[in-house]
Amino acid sequence: MLGQSNYLAIVGGGRNPKFPQNKLVIWDDAKQKPAITLEFRTSVLGVRLSKSRIVVALLNSVHVFAFSTPPQKLSVFETSDNPLGLACLGQKILAFPGRSPGQVQVIELETGNISIIPAHSSPLRAMTLSPDGEVLATASEAGTLIRVFSTANCTKLAELRRGVDHAVIFSLSFSPSNTLLAVTSDKSTLHIFDIPHPHLPHRSQSPGSATEEGTNQKWGILGRLPLLPRVFSDVYSFASAHFEIGDEATPGSPYATPMGTSMGRSPKGVIGWMDSHTLLVIGSGQDGRWEKFILRDGDDGKRYCMRDGWKRYLGG
Repeated sequence: MLGQSNYLAIVGGGRNPKFPQNKLVIWDDAKQKPAITLEFRTSVLGVRLSKSRIVVALLNSVHVFAFSTPPQKLSVFETSDNPLGLACLGQKILAFPGRSPGQVQVIELETGNISIIPAHSSPLRAMTLSPDGEVLATASEAGTLIRVFSTANCTKLAELRRGVDHAVIFSLSFSPSNTLLAVTSDKSTLHIFDIPHPHLPHRSQSPGSATEEGTNQKWGILGRLPLLPRVFSDVYSFASAHFEIGDEATPGSPYATPMGTSMGRSPKGVIGWMDSHTLLVIGSGQDGRWEKFILRDGDDGKRYCMRDGWKRYLGG
């Protein structure tokens, strides 16, 4: 959906699709009819919309169109295998997988300049842009580390550790304040991280930073000892909480389908921020539900992520 407008991007899927999977329909809900229709040789795996552009991710390419009638094709970029249809579209930046697994291509929309970020050594699993477009977060199929980059110069700002064992990352999402990152995985855990921002003060500069540092540096004094494995000095989430996956999610499955695709599995753990202290975790399928979480300051100076409610909207 394009913001809060009346335009929806629709791709066929499910058992009895109304449209073929290689056809994209931009639906005008106000007029109750298609506004734009695009067809491709292979299945559409991801769509991103802005007021000026339509971005379509296929398995090995990303197509960029002007949001106009008729739509004008502006550019096509080759990618490595991208079965999840990963792509991030901001006001000034477009990001998607590079030609080699683990790479990210960052396109400046105004100039067309291309930058390559060697984000991971294994294929990308998830990526997201901050609301202001200044920061990009990525995760690979390993699911242990989340890396954070500045989109202005592609430098690495942070490396965040979700855990030490393999996990399937479901969703990455920045808070509206651009300073927090939420992460979900098939471990049924929601993690919240502080994010350094190029133009905003970091949380650790505030009073109580020693307490927060003790929280984020999970292993305490061990993280300061030389020669120990990096896992002891990595930055961990300052808060976490359990969320329900449901019976349909199979731990260890190679892929979880994002919204709008039909690769055989219902999306789970999709994150949506309501404000900078409140977020929803949404899962679809037969056991579809949403869960609400709130970030709160504890009396001990630490921050906690607390579940504040849930509702099953599908199934019995």
